[in-house]
Amino acid sequence: MIRLENLSVTIHGAEILSAVSLDIAPGKVTGLVGESGSGKSITALAMMGLLPHGSTASGHAWLDEGDVLAKPEREMCALRGNRVGMIFQEPMTALNPLKTIGDQVAETLMIHRRTTRREAMEIARQRLARVGLPADRFPLNRYPHELSGGQRQRVCIAMAVALNPELLIADEPTTALDVTTQAQILDLLQGLVAEEGMSLLLITHDLAVVSGMADHVAVMQAGRIVEQGPTETLFRTMAHPYTRKLFAASSHQPARMPQAEDTALLCVDRAVRDYATARIGLFGKPGRFRAVNGVSFTLHRGESLGLVGESGCGKSTLTRAILGLDPLQGGAIRLGGQEIHAGPHLDASIRRRMQVVFQDPYGSFNPRWRVERLVAEPFHLSDGRPADMRDRVARALDDVGIEPGAMDRYIHEFSGGQRQRIAIARALITNPELIVLDEAVSALDVRVRAQILDLLARLQEAHGLAYLFISHDLSVVRSVTDRVMVMKSGEIVEEGPTETVFAAPSHDYTKALIAATPTIPADWQGEQHA
Repeated sequence: MIRLENLSVTIHGAEILSAVSLDIAPGKVTGLVGESGSGKSITALAMMGLLPHGSTASGHAWLDEGDVLAKPEREMCALRGNRVGMIFQEPMTALNPLKTIGDQVAETLMIHRRTTRREAMEIARQRLARVGLPADRFPLNRYPHELSGGQRQRVCIAMAVALNPELLIADEPTTALDVTTQAQILDLLQGLVAEEGMSLLLITHDLAVVSGMADHVAVMQAGRIVEQGPTETLFRTMAHPYTRKLFAASSHQPARMPQAEDTALLCVDRAVRDYATARIGLFGKPGRFRAVNGVSFTLHRGESLGLVGESGCGKSTLTRAILGLDPLQGGAIRLGGQEIHAGPHLDASIRRRMQVVFQDPYGSFNPRWRVERLVAEPFHLSDGRPADMRDRVARALDDVGIEPGAMDRYIHEFSGGQRQRIAIARALITNPELIVLDEAVSALDVRVRAQILDLLARLQEAHGLAYLFISHDLSVVRSVTDRVMVMKSGEIVEEGPTETVFAAPSHDYTKALIAATPTIPADWQGEQHA
């Protein structure tokens, strides 16, 4: 379908890709794996003619008998979306928030095929239905913000395949999705490849996803392909040390010492959280949606407790109530016996004893502040700035493996893994008893994720921390928690010791979550990494 031959890319003189050669076969799935910064996305952008300003490309990207790198922009505009489609990692930023989903899918058809708006909207309706968004449930006049993350990703897929492209490039299409939604999206992509006969380039850092999807796999490190071959052969041999390191990181189990005490730290008692829904009719009363329904649990001092479930199950709503950001309509939440009352005047001692680490560290930091002020931010929200603040920031950064001298830099100067370490330092600065980790490692590649999990285990042992670990990644939850709770439709449907729940789940929903988690076949794990 397309052949890369000695593709090299420099950006402002820095070498990003070096002599990349890769064949993408017609009607097959090719996996491109590697950690963040390895050059995977730049390879895809080069194939699409979308390299950033200041880039210089050499080598060839053959499509039929033509070299994509040599085509003028006018020809590339006719190629993109028509013969080659691309699905980006973050659907919310890939979609236009001011256009309906129907208009966005139809736009490609109107540009490339010169169809009328009516014809384009009819094809858009068919394409959206094909990706699981039928018009009776998801009208064409909906906007992206009215859909869930998985539904938005389906819209992006419908846009990419609207013109039946010969090659579909999927750049980390399931990274931020829960396991069941991820399984649905991957099944959808496989179905499109089988039915439409298109080629698929699947870019990911998840080896388990690649093992179940790809016919051919290429492993990328520092801008070079270090190993490639048929999927089963590559996984059985893993000839290159870097491939073996990726595999080890994907199944990494941090060394943890049991820290849990008998003393209760966080008590959630029959918590209820309702939201108002739209009015029905001009004079109708607004309805009520119950996002959290009578949830009760106890988190002990020094314990790691996992909370898992699909998107929309109520995890984030419950988390916001625990953090004192949203009020409850029933029940109570207590930290160390002190009741949490949501609002701007939340007791300063509660803020100090409980901190949070968010999924996207870059989005949770003020880009105009230096690291010193970012890490010290919790003190500005509680009981004021202590006199030895700079020393405390230096100690917190040192605890998470960041040089104290970094406190004078800005957050954009750090990698994703370093930003997450700084986010953890911010959570540590007040010496809390509880840290809420909200999808804290879901956006990280496997090697960085392993490093962060090791760091969290070390910090828990050193500071006696309790963790509430919220994640859709069941493998991570299994490796870092003592107990786990499974949430569905606002209720806890199963809870217990982590290994017990994973080894012998009792609820059908838990079984479905575990079954949807991609795994590398055991018989592919050869002697090199047994």
